[in-house]
Amino acid sequence: MIGADAIAKCLIHEGVDTIFGYSGVAIDPFWNSVGKENIKTVLVRTEQNAGHAASGYARTLGKVGVCAVTSGPGATNLLTGIATAYADSIPLVCITGQVNTDQIGSDVFQEADVTGAAESFVKYSYLIRDVRDIPRIIHEAFYVASTGRRGPVLIDIPCDIQLKKIPDFEYPEGEPKMRTYKPTIKGNAVQIKKVIKVLENAKKPLIIAGGGVFLSGAKKELRAFVEKHSIPVVSTMMGLGVLPSDHPLYYGMVGNNGNAYANRALRECDTLLMVGARVADRAVATPDMTFDGKILIHMDVDPAEIGKNVGPTIPIVGDIRHIFEDFLESDFGDRHDTWVNMLDLYRDSMKEERHSSTEYVNPQNFVRKLCMALNEKYIYVADVGQNQLFSCRNVIMRDGGKFFTSGGMGTMGYSIPAAMGAKAAEPDTQVVAVCGDGSFQMSMMELATINQYKFPVKIVVMRNRYLGLVREHQHHDYNGEYNMVFIGDEPDLQKIAEAYNVGYFKADNMKDIDEMIREFLDGDTTSIMEIMIDPEENVAGV
Repeated sequence: MIGADAIAKCLIHEGVDTIFGYSGVAIDPFWNSVGKENIKTVLVRTEQNAGHAASGYARTLGKVGVCAVTSGPGATNLLTGIATAYADSIPLVCITGQVNTDQIGSDVFQEADVTGAAESFVKYSYLIRDVRDIPRIIHEAFYVASTGRRGPVLIDIPCDIQLKKIPDFEYPEGEPKMRTYKPTIKGNAVQIKKVIKVLENAKKPLIIAGGGVFLSGAKKELRAFVEKHSIPVVSTMMGLGVLPSDHPLYYGMVGNNGNAYANRALRECDTLLMVGARVADRAVATPDMTFDGKILIHMDVDPAEIGKNVGPTIPIVGDIRHIFEDFLESDFGDRHDTWVNMLDLYRDSMKEERHSSTEYVNPQNFVRKLCMALNEKYIYVADVGQNQLFSCRNVIMRDGGKFFTSGGMGTMGYSIPAAMGAKAAEPDTQVVAVCGDGSFQMSMMELATINQYKFPVKIVVMRNRYLGLVREHQHHDYNGEYNMVFIGDEPDLQKIAEAYNVGYFKADNMKDIDEMIREFLDGDTTSIMEIMIDPEENVAGV
């Protein structure tokens, strides 16, 4: 057995059944060995999208996604996919080929120091120099990626190590012994008692839920807790879906692009429990002012996030699901009916009513209509730009729905490959990617991958001929002096659809839009729906 064979067999031992990637000489031994095993391989059309597809796969199943590419430009192309996963704490194992061990550092053909380049946005990285280390490193990589604060782990493997004979070995089992990595799982009992005591006395408690709720698998426990004690909930963008949109205790998304009534709840609460969410600028623009005079409880599995941007009154480090299991064992009284009734009034009276030009599609109404037409079980993948904000402000989440987007890094071109990865993970789930005409052109080549591997995805393209969110920024901050934002009328999406043998629909305005959405979503085939948006339409109003 050679090193490449050992890698493939170790991946199977870790439960891997799908790998997204791209070939090349420095990774060919690996692909040759994988080809002999019962692992589905997906050849993407550019390496960045291997990372996004693996991310969509990981988020769908709640397990580690895997991608593999070759050395040099293959590895550097993957860096954006790795950074995107790191920003949103998505567990990935990313494998890169490398030049032969004795050539490292000599600037030979397609050599790049990928472990050095990726240092700031991986949880951990390995450069394998001894073939005997392969079983241990593969096992450690999956453990690190999937525990504590989830994230990507990079394994760089020289070509000669892949080809070298490896002595017989046993597969590592259980928790690896890593002296420098000891994630905290259980929350501190004293801190948990402090939180319960504070919540007993709170008059206006509020939970702000982030993406960490999904990563820890704590959605059920969170819902049971808030329903038991009638505590209102708002979410960050990454937390959309922690409760259904119509849940009586859910009050929308906070942040500079969030709902006005959610932000008001954030301002007026007296006790704030921040769960699996960073105090990031898009959710809380001025943390010192927002949290002034409040009791702030910050719960996160990553101790580095607690106190990074604002000092909490009570910090709790640990896995969210485990902490809420402990919370549910405690009983305390007031159900906060007065506070809930006040938030109900805000939600009813502060709903945003936008009026778009009747000559175009109203993007807010379209997103709501699209959501209502989706199956009971669906995955809505939003790209980045105005389409993302139209989506997250209007998406209707149901119990069977999931919402994916690139929240931390804001990577354009994310939606189509991530949707492809989600469909690979759950073939029977309806998957819709919503993007702008700018972000569509960053990943439209993956239509070929979607067809080749039969991953039918419904793709909505909001077309306004601009890089819409940057144009909107220039509209407000540069007095409408637009530079480097007009992308024109090309390509012809109908011809693109024909070239890739996928369905095509086009809506110029809202006339007959409900019937078109139904036809677009009908059947298990890939289709593009182009909707024309007013070029002057702004997310923030005028």
